Amino acid sequence: MSERASFIAEPARAARAALRPLRLATTDEKNAALRAFARLLRDGEAALLAANRRDLGALHEATAAFRDRLTLDGKRIDAMARGLEAMAELPDPVGETITTWRRPSGLEIAQVRVPLGVIGVIYESRPNVTADAAGLCLKSGNAVLLRGGSEAIATNTAIADVAEKALAEAGLPSGAVQLVRTTDRKAVDEMLGALGVIDVIIPRGGPSLLHAIHEKARVPVIQHFEGICHTFVDRAANAAQAVAICVNAKASRPGVCNAMETLLVHEEIAPSFLPEVASALESRGVELRGCERTRAILTQARAASAADWDTEYLDLVLSIRVVRDVADAIEHIAEHSTGLAEAIVTEDRATARRFAREVDAAAVYVNASTRFTDGGEFGFGAEIGISTNRLHARGPLGLRELTTYKYVVQGDGQVR
Repeated sequence: MSERASFIAEPARAARAALRPLRLATTDEKNAALRAFARLLRDGEAALLAANRRDLGALHEATAAFRDRLTLDGKRIDAMARGLEAMAELPDPVGETITTWRRPSGLEIAQVRVPLGVIGVIYESRPNVTADAAGLCLKSGNAVLLRGGSEAIATNTAIADVAEKALAEAGLPSGAVQLVRTTDRKAVDEMLGALGVIDVIIPRGGPSLLHAIHEKARVPVIQHFEGICHTFVDRAANAAQAVAICVNAKASRPGVCNAMETLLVHEEIAPSFLPEVASALESRGVELRGCERTRAILTQARAASAADWDTEYLDLVLSIRVVRDVADAIEHIAEHSTGLAEAIVTEDRATARRFAREVDAAAVYVNASTRFTDGGEFGFGAEIGISTNRLHARGPLGLRELTTYKYVVQGDGQVR
């Protein structure tokens, strides 16, 4: 690490020093630390809320959605604690034998899961990421270097302090969870250049952060860019089911990456289905933008521009296109998808199979909302992010995705 890496030098050294003893920790020891973390979060609710009020008081001209992402309350603190307790109940991936085989030489080869190492997590606004990332890294045997957004510095510091207390209480190295305690943006650049000190970077944030990390990083990065998710309503869809799925995918929480941004509708059902789904969406405050065929049916919809098909709104805005058939829908998705999550609503099994086979995304849904693209919903306890990478891991990043593997080879004197 260079001399100018003053913002991360000390926490990075602490994380690296904690890595070996953490890798040797038993499952019971790690689970005890997770349960202590959960208990101390609940016990420290007043202090956490006070820290969060300081952060909220320092905000200037923040949108309602941004303020919501930053805000903690008792329910959200309890949700963080429950996530940690859920992690404690999950199988420990470290030491798991993935597969074994025997060679003609007599060598017995086993592929065994091991931690990735020191993970750097760079994220914005949501303080729950501090607890989720710390817990997932702890359970998977990784040390973690956390750098949250400057807008949440007091809240993140309070949560990280609780994590360190929990580790110490369980007899594990408190350095395993380290927060970069500065709002200076140079700390991010230093993390991105800390090759050999940080083993992998996982970012969570908006497009500007993700693109900047992609351009500057020397450390390997597991990331995703925009979440431009589509739902295709086929001619064989159950209309009531399709309306419910579309409303959930768009309006339940529009400011997240697994929300639907484009609705594709088969031309045969568009005249009957579009007015029904539009009414339900507009009742939730959704602004509609459509292709010419859509606007011929929904005269209130604004004209969709070419840019709309490639826009992650993260807001109550939806683009709608009428397509000829499933092939046309798949073609549109191939051109405009960012590969995070795509969905089809249909009762036709052959059409569903074709969509699932041909659509290239981290998660493909049949008759379900894209909003399920989430570590908790997948049974991972929580997630450290959602990857659209093709190398190493794809989709919600849970415990197994935070491991790599090594080969353990047993012999009885073989030489080559």
